[in-house]
Amino acid sequence: MASLPTPVSQNRLVPIAVSDHVDASSVVPQNLFFSGTGLRKMRIVRSSGQAEAFVDSSTLTTDVPLLSCLEAIERIRTNRANQNSKQQFLAMYSSIFGGITTDPGAMVIPMDDHMVHRGHGVFDTAAIMDGHLYELDQHLDRILKSASTAKIKPPYDRQSLRRILIQTVSASKCRKGSLRYWLSAGVGDFQLSPSGCHQSAFYAIVIQDESPFVSTGVKAVTSSIPIKPPQFATMKSVNYLPNVLSKMEAEENDAYVAIWLDGDGFIAEGPNMNVAFVTEENELLMPQFDKILSGCTAKRILTLAEALVREGKLRAIRQGNVTVEEGKKAEEMMLIGSGVLVRPVVQWDEQVIGDGNEGPITQALLNLILEDMKSGPPTVRVPVPY
Repeated sequence: MASLPTPVSQNRLVPIAVSDHVDASSVVPQNLFFSGTGLRKMRIVRSSGQAEAFVDSSTLTTDVPLLSCLEAIERIRTNRANQNSKQQFLAMYSSIFGGITTDPGAMVIPMDDHMVHRGHGVFDTAAIMDGHLYELDQHLDRILKSASTAKIKPPYDRQSLRRILIQTVSASKCRKGSLRYWLSAGVGDFQLSPSGCHQSAFYAIVIQDESPFVSTGVKAVTSSIPIKPPQFATMKSVNYLPNVLSKMEAEENDAYVAIWLDGDGFIAEGPNMNVAFVTEENELLMPQFDKILSGCTAKRILTLAEALVREGKLRAIRQGNVTVEEGKKAEEMMLIGSGVLVRPVVQWDEQVIGDGNEGPITQALLNLILEDMKSGPPTVRVPVPY
């Protein structure tokens, strides 16, 4: 696509910031800056006593473009089209413009939204499987609980939020993917307090992920990144920097996930999934949810696992404190979450779990959750009217 015209006048002086270490009377030649057509050289002139430097526009053939709204949106479209991503964003709802868009160029959030610059927001995700939303109501209940803890009053009642989410998926035409949604303190200013935000905001986006589903065993390490305190760990907020650093730590150690320990040294959770074990006594053991996020998928697994107890494949199901020693000597270890469903862990730090292979209980639980997503009861499967 041809580059967009540069609407800035060639005679216009554009102020730019100069670092404090640059001498006030110096001329800095051949600096690089980014324009709509790529990197350009520019000449910065600063005289003694000036508060800021100016670009001598007479020496330039182009400049930092001043874009219209339509030009900016077109550049967002181009940028997205040039991204090599397995995720496609098919539809977005925003309470800011009060509707749904299927144009990726319009899928934006205002910079003065307090979720953006203060992290004052909560979110949740529901899977889309065969044209149904999986555990929509369970995830919706959790985001409303998180919003209450974060002191965010939703802009609409629960029924309206639910209707918006279903209609957004319907508009996307997506039959397999995920629906992610946020409640934020809203837009208004760049202050710390949300008192200047006239109303909270609600956003939702439908994501189609073309990444292949993988269920092979992975390696885990113990995270050195401190876990969030219970008040924040039990709330699904957008403050995910510890989670991100924990995931990066795992990748830096050739592992898939880093496992958090709580303040008392007991096993807690992964950065975006719960963890569970099959003990030597053939019990399904999962850390309790008092200090960590109450996973919707993990809770559903606890229910589905009752079938394995009835069949004699499991002796019992138990939640409680789990020591690192107990976890590492388990027969099976697994990650549980909406993104991974049920994923076996075959090594934790230097300790091989069980015989080092994917365990039968982990595989059985994965099969149960996949079956539940495709043909479970109406309490967990909400049809989308396309």
